Amino acid sequence: MEVEPALPDEDDGEFNSSASHGCGFRCSDDDQNDRRSQRRREICWQGCGRPAAICICPFLPPSPIPTSTRLVVLHHPHELRGNKLATLPALSRSLLLFESVRGRRLRHGCSPLLDSLSLSPSPSSPVLFLFPSLCSSRSAQDLARWAADTPLAARSEPVLVVFDATWSHAREMVAASLPFLSRFALQVEIGGGCDLGLEGASTFESDLVLRKEPWSGCVSTIEAVARALRVLEPDNRGAAIEEMLLAVLRAMVAFQARHLKPTRPRLRMRKKGQEQGECSPSV
Repeated sequence: MEVEPALPDEDDGEFNSSASHGCGFRCSDDDQNDRRSQRRREICWQGCGRPAAICICPFLPPSPIPTSTRLVVLHHPHELRGNKLATLPALSRSLLLFESVRGRRLRHGCSPLLDSLSLSPSPSSPVLFLFPSLCSSRSAQDLARWAADTPLAARSEPVLVVFDATWSHAREMVAASLPFLSRFALQVEIGGGCDLGLEGASTFESDLVLRKEPWSGCVSTIEAVARALRVLEPDNRGAAIEEMLLAVLRAMVAFQARHLKPTRPRLRMRKKGQEQGECSPSV
């Protein structure tokens, strides 16, 4: 783990030096603040890439996990740039057969692997893209049921396509990628997909939720991949791989939970004349 060199403060020099004379208490406070500031700047550059205070390297597999499943992740350009809770970096360091594609849609030329399979499908490498139906006209097949109905020889080296983004962006990315994927790939979902009528879980309710999910059944990218590999990997290796990936996610959630404070439910405003306990109509 490397330490990013600390930058000098703008006030460094004679002013600070003279101000500290005869005031050992202030000097001690300044030293503590400097140490805390330097600690915040320490980054695990050769490992997980996270700040040293929340490094997850002890929870990552000692070496990338080999799988029979090849993973292709289309990640939105904004996902890694603005999302400090992204699970994709941890996932990329955990799996050996991992390909990341940056963009808003999949098309010919984005991935050599997908290009090859779109032109010449392999009898042992079906292409599956993981995304729930979400009340769309296309219905996704349950992954576990598909695996049970498909002979092992016909799915010995599957290719799993995953979309890494916010849910609103992911829906747009799937829709934009369908003209390419629909020619050779099958849409699948895990655990019955999402229920738009039920609220999703939060960090306070689950040790696998990094941030509030919009609907029941929504999960992070790393959890979705872990659940899928449990089904796709042969020789009962899927359960062990799933647990290794979920251990990484639990570590990330634990770090996040330490910095969260429980919040009270937002009070609903009542219109004038509305009786006590009566909720205003939803819009």
